[in-house]
Amino acid sequence: MSDEAQTSSDGVVIGEDGLARPQWASSDLLMREYYDTEWGMPVRDEQGLFERLSLEAFQAGLSWATILRKRPAFRAAFADFNPDKVALFNDADVQRLMNDAGIVRNQRKILATINNAHATIKLRDKGGLADFIWSFQPDETPQPRTIAEIPTKSAESLALSKALRKEGFNFVGPTTMYALMEAVGIVDTHLLDSHRRGSSGVWPAKA
Repeated sequence: MSDEAQTSSDGVVIGEDGLARPQWASSDLLMREYYDTEWGMPVRDEQGLFERLSLEAFQAGLSWATILRKRPAFRAAFADFNPDKVALFNDADVQRLMNDAGIVRNQRKILATINNAHATIKLRDKGGLADFIWSFQPDETPQPRTIAEIPTKSAESLALSKALRKEGFNFVGPTTMYALMEAVGIVDTHLLDSHRRGSSGVWPAKA
């Protein structure tokens, strides 16, 4: 973050470019690029959502910046998160992944990703992962003015969590699912003063 950036009382950081972002998106250039171009934009394809679902699971207990820096290695290790390919991973692949310093080497999360690939394939009989996840889009989205006003879970993320668990998915708790919903545009939790508010096209900038 530039020395010229200024933080307001509501947690918004005004960058040297004059644009308003939350503090987490102003910590370094990688996070800012992610926020400015990707976070909160709609993801509606199976592979894209399987990747986001998997990375959110790996993020649990860690910072998103850590996962973002490792994303190229994750994509290489998990066959670009192609569910059909990941579902074929065997014990040798698990060992390979546990030896891969480029990713988060957590065996439970690795096994959950492989399990979730199988669950994603099975879900195609019910319309597919994308339609399933997007069916939990709420009628309204938050209108946060400060970081403190941004929820960490919702009735919809709780329902999505329960529904995915019923379909055999792991590491899909309600807080993790709310983070997923934020990341893929199902809800818009950009601060009202952020230059990205309403950019997804799913929700208006203000109600």
